[in-house]
Amino acid sequence: MGEEREDGDPQKLKGIAAAAYDYDNDPRWADYWSSILIPPHMASRSDGVDHFKRKFYQRYIDPDLVVEAMPSSKPSQSTKPSASSSTSSAAAADGVRPHNAGFPTRSSGASAAAGSNTSSARWDRQTLQFHVNASVFMVAVISIFPLYPISPYFISLSYSAYQLSFVGTACSCLYSLYAVEGKPRAWNSQAVQVYFQSILETKDFIYFFYCLPFLTSHLFLKPALIPILCRTLEHITKFVRRNFNRSTIYRKYLEDPCVWVESNKTTINIISSKAEIGVGFFLIVFLLSGQCNIIQTFTYWQLLKFMYHARVSGEYHQSIWAHIGTTVNPLVQRHAPFLNTPVSAIQRWWFQW
Repeated sequence: MGEEREDGDPQKLKGIAAAAYDYDNDPRWADYWSSILIPPHMASRSDGVDHFKRKFYQRYIDPDLVVEAMPSSKPSQSTKPSASSSTSSAAAADGVRPHNAGFPTRSSGASAAAGSNTSSARWDRQTLQFHVNASVFMVAVISIFPLYPISPYFISLSYSAYQLSFVGTACSCLYSLYAVEGKPRAWNSQAVQVYFQSILETKDFIYFFYCLPFLTSHLFLKPALIPILCRTLEHITKFVRRNFNRSTIYRKYLEDPCVWVESNKTTINIISSKAEIGVGFFLIVFLLSGQCNIIQTFTYWQLLKFMYHARVSGEYHQSIWAHIGTTVNPLVQRHAPFLNTPVSAIQRWWFQW
């Protein structure tokens, strides 16, 4: 039986090992999962979570594991118990000690010290991210409110806070990508491809490139701060609920707002997506008035095209664009049929990916 199992499919054994891995006790998994933005219906599916667990296992544990594409239909629930049972039998046949087997006292000596150091390092990283996101949230709020009636000198303050919001968000996204993804485990083509595929599945990558067109622009476009506020609000809420849930101030003043943000993430993402699309139309209007440059507008619309096709944001953008199409297309057909040709050309460019 041992020789027959050794001659089996190695990818099957790797998949069994990935399914049996203890993700809950690995602090890297919590950071990796929190940085991924997927539609709610996929996050509630067990096969969707298992897919990203295997991506995590491939990224940090076994680069040779082959991860297939996300399945379109939900697999049967009966395959999970068999995976765990086959894992134990495979471990017994190969003479491999299962995870946590034979070591009931993990809190001894060096293990406890290593665990505490890992937890403190993770807590410090999350604390740094919290401070950066809280600072971005405050300067964005200062920038978004009209301060000119108070004093004309506040115009420069609002513009400085406006630019600091994008600079802080870009730095926060870069730090989060490095903290979660690190650097490629190897510098061959396959490892680099896997590395960039895992980065493309994170919302920090999108938000970093969202900030770039506004870092060097002199255009003061306040609706562009709405996605920044939505992102920082989610991160702040998650940190506060995780670390201050026993505080009296939290229970008295912050618990209800934090619970609302956690339970309405879909609404927040839709608001953010609408603001992102609206900013694109604002840039076209400002381009006609001479206050915006062509490179900035073209770069931003390329980003909107990426958001439309990306897995982490595609569902929200596609639903909004579908609603825009059902509203605008009948008006074009009725009042401006000469626009059918340019609209068709734009649609062909938009759907090419």
